[in-house]
Amino acid sequence: MLEKGWVDGHVFSILVVAFSKWGEVDKAIELIDRMEERGIRLNEKTFFVLIHGFVSESRTDKALQLFNKVRKLGFCHSVSLFDVMIGGLCNNNEREKALLLYSEMKELGINPDSGILMKLISSFSEKEEELDRLLQECWEDVSSQPKNLLYSSVLQGLVCNGSIYTAYNLLRMVMGNDRNGGNVLAKYFLDEKEVISLNTNSFTSVINGLLSAGKVDLALTLFREMIQFGCNPTLLLYNGLIDALCKLNRLEESFELLRQMKEMGLEPTNFTHNCIFGCLCQLEDVKGAVDLVRKMRFYGHEPWIKYSTLLVKNLCKHGKAEEACKFLTDMSIEGFLPDMITYSAVINGLIEIKSVDTGLELFQDICARGYCPDVISYNILIKALCKAKRVTEAECLVNDMMLKGLVPSAVTYNYLIDGWCNNGEIDQAMLCFSKMFGKEREANVITYTTLVDGLCDYGRPDDALKLWDEMDRKGCVPNRIAYHALINGLCKCGRSSAALVHFNAMKEKEMKPDNYLYIALISAFLSDTNLPSVLDMLKEMVDVGNLPSPQDKNFPVIKDAICKLSEDARTSSSIRDLIEEGRIPDVSHSELVEDRHKPSI
Repeated sequence: MLEKGWVDGHVFSILVVAFSKWGEVDKAIELIDRMEERGIRLNEKTFFVLIHGFVSESRTDKALQLFNKVRKLGFCHSVSLFDVMIGGLCNNNEREKALLLYSEMKELGINPDSGILMKLISSFSEKEEELDRLLQECWEDVSSQPKNLLYSSVLQGLVCNGSIYTAYNLLRMVMGNDRNGGNVLAKYFLDEKEVISLNTNSFTSVINGLLSAGKVDLALTLFREMIQFGCNPTLLLYNGLIDALCKLNRLEESFELLRQMKEMGLEPTNFTHNCIFGCLCQLEDVKGAVDLVRKMRFYGHEPWIKYSTLLVKNLCKHGKAEEACKFLTDMSIEGFLPDMITYSAVINGLIEIKSVDTGLELFQDICARGYCPDVISYNILIKALCKAKRVTEAECLVNDMMLKGLVPSAVTYNYLIDGWCNNGEIDQAMLCFSKMFGKEREANVITYTTLVDGLCDYGRPDDALKLWDEMDRKGCVPNRIAYHALINGLCKCGRSSAALVHFNAMKEKEMKPDNYLYIALISAFLSDTNLPSVLDMLKEMVDVGNLPSPQDKNFPVIKDAICKLSEDARTSSSIRDLIEEGRIPDVSHSELVEDRHKPSI
């Protein structure tokens, strides 16, 4: 196109704007430079579009570069262009550049609008001194009418930047309190000729700031002063205060605000009621929660399920599962049906407090009422049945799940596999393992660990090792618990050499072995009469500080090891050195001491 002379300013403009929209700011600038080399110039509209685009991409450096080009070309400077540039610089915390543009704007005779002033105030309100400097710069440009708006913006800017107490003090000074509070900004708003008219918005920003900072009591005090000052609180303000009080479990004060709200003709919203409902649930006030639900029904408000579930969980946690059941029944009577998550919490509570059968009864009852249990609900019962060694019943539940179109999760199968292993039916566990496929039920490290442990308990270490290798092939990384299960299992099966290999592999992965693992290896080496390995393991235990005390239940194994190592010519000298260094106890001496303290017959 260049060779044929088809490229003109219009084509370049399209390309430049396209690069800007794609966020390719540097390429757009490069193209503008190439245009200038060819004597082609962008039009005013394109410059303005590009400046807006560069600012939106936070590339104020390039936006300023274009802005300077606009100035040199003599294009008309509009308020909107300055607004965009100053806003972009403020967002990037380039306050000094923003202030320079503001000064230049005034020199050009362009009157800044309130939007520009608000952006500057928001940017400069991080420090009181900087905001003072800005107000000095722009105060004369503000007419009496927007000063109220300016004041509200100062308060809002201070709140947004975390200067809550500065905003609070400034508000109180304009109210007529604390006139000598020392706030450097007060001088701008205490002019007797031009009195600032406080409104609800002025109070709202500061009250919300105090609530966000956790200063609830201060916010309540200011709220009451606002009413005395003649400003009417809004529904949102009431909701914010009620929410803050409810989160602190200050129920009575929340009800008092609700009463005041109604007196002022403000109707509570669904949010208002649910804040209080949540507080009642947190406090486990079942009667209060149900009474409020009745009132909510009158307004057409629905209680949030998350709070019902919270109440049920708390009741079950404190052994009040029957009370939780009654609460759900009352909720149903009032026309608000609990969801399956809430019922699952009760089922779990009944199982823990009473029995599996009680939980099963409720489960069957809600299924008969048309509820569709999810996988989590089934898993609660399957886990409980497997723990009670009723694995066959648990498998029936799994089949029931699948008949209803639910896909058992890896957790479901892990419960079953663990149940079969605990029942000593390892083949059933392996059969269950063979059914695990697909993304939802892919075997994980818990699955493999359970089976490895079960196979070793059943005396099948070779199968356990094969399964371990399969886990590695499938990319399932063994964790510390998995290593513990394999090493301990191999020791129990008399495979001390294989156990040591995996013990060393575990340490290479910077996994710290538990104390009982050293004991298991020492016991296995003693059984194999592999005393040199016993000595190595004992030394390592001493080095890492894992040697059990004489009062420990595992100490007899250590005592036996020290005795046998002391009697063997290959290891006796090393043991004597350790005893003399005080690193291991002299068990023969301790036996003599014990004999001296035995009562004579």
